[in-house]
Amino acid sequence: MGQVGEIAEFRWPSWLNASALLVVSFLAISFVTLRARPGADVLAVAFPPWWSTQQVFLAAASANAAIIRETSIPSLLVVHLERPGDLSRLRDAGVWLALDPQAIAACLNH
Repeated sequence: MGQVGEIAEFRWPSWLNASALLVVSFLAISFVTLRARPGADVLAVAFPPWWSTQQVFLAAASANAAIIRETSIPSLLVVHLERPGDLSRLRDAGVWLALDPQAIAACLNH
């Protein structure tokens, strides 16, 4: 007769460890290579993707950022900042990320 009361042991799939390491390393490398240099006056800024083009332009203008160009993604602009403190004004206006524009230039030409 079989044993009564055996509990199946849960095992973490071995491929999940490799997948998690791949995702974490991709995000870390992206963060290091794409982030804006401190004190940079030209930045690529990312607004929420569900914002319209008009909302993005109004938010950038409200932070006194001069728009250099738009990209193929409507919520991503390349802007010029007059003062280093303007980045905090952009963040208050809704910017999620400030990126190095040269790092993304090849991918997002319009």
